[in-house]
Amino acid sequence: MNSKNPFSLIDKTILITGASSGIGQGIAIACAGQGAKVLLMGRNVERLEETVQLCANGLGHAYFSVDLQQVGGWQEELTAFLKAHAPIQGFVHAAGISPTIPLKVMKSQQMLDCFQLNVFSAVQLIQLITKPGIKSPEGMSVVLISSVMSEAGEKGKSLYAMTKAALVALVKSLALEYAEKRIRFNAVSPAVVDTPLSLGSHYRKEEEAMREVLKQHPLGLGSAADVGNASVFLLSEASRWVTGTNLIVDGGYLAR
Repeated sequence: MNSKNPFSLIDKTILITGASSGIGQGIAIACAGQGAKVLLMGRNVERLEETVQLCANGLGHAYFSVDLQQVGGWQEELTAFLKAHAPIQGFVHAAGISPTIPLKVMKSQQMLDCFQLNVFSAVQLIQLITKPGIKSPEGMSVVLISSVMSEAGEKGKSLYAMTKAALVALVKSLALEYAEKRIRFNAVSPAVVDTPLSLGSHYRKEEEAMREVLKQHPLGLGSAADVGNASVFLLSEASRWVTGTNLIVDGGYLAR
């Protein structure tokens, strides 16, 4: 532990999914800014390379291109990649999709696709990184990016909300299951953050809808850096006594 700065990530290697853009990219930049070596995961190689450049801090950052919506076929190659960069002290699962689907037209395949990326891939990755030879023997911090939709409802967001609530439930049980191994599990739940994904949302196209969204956030909309800084806290020794919790980062959304 860095006695001068408990928020430092110096000498830590952090694996981050969804790192090619948006919240995942913001988390990668924040981690690198605190001295971490970052291992980036995403589908788009060019954007992963851009994130590597934005994370420049003199360390040997690396990336692994993969489509986590694929149930299998990537675990063996990823395991080799992780072992080559071990030990790993932190993992952030920021990859995800946010479908808006009314219940009456929701299809089974849509549910499976959303759960695969938002939840099942997180479980698969946790199973990999907690193996001997990959995880740090001194412990690890796992951060799953959830959403305020895990705590509040919204029309058409039932599928998305189910997956994000599942992540919150997951960290609570895993926090107890892995406490003796010094592996901490926490979630971060943001409200609306300015990202390429949110910029394409339906409310951005209607002035009245956008005003309503802004009214729901007393401190205004968030940035990827806001979620990145919250993640740094949970990855660092500053949160060494924090596990099994859901950190709300929402600009006052849930306080209304």
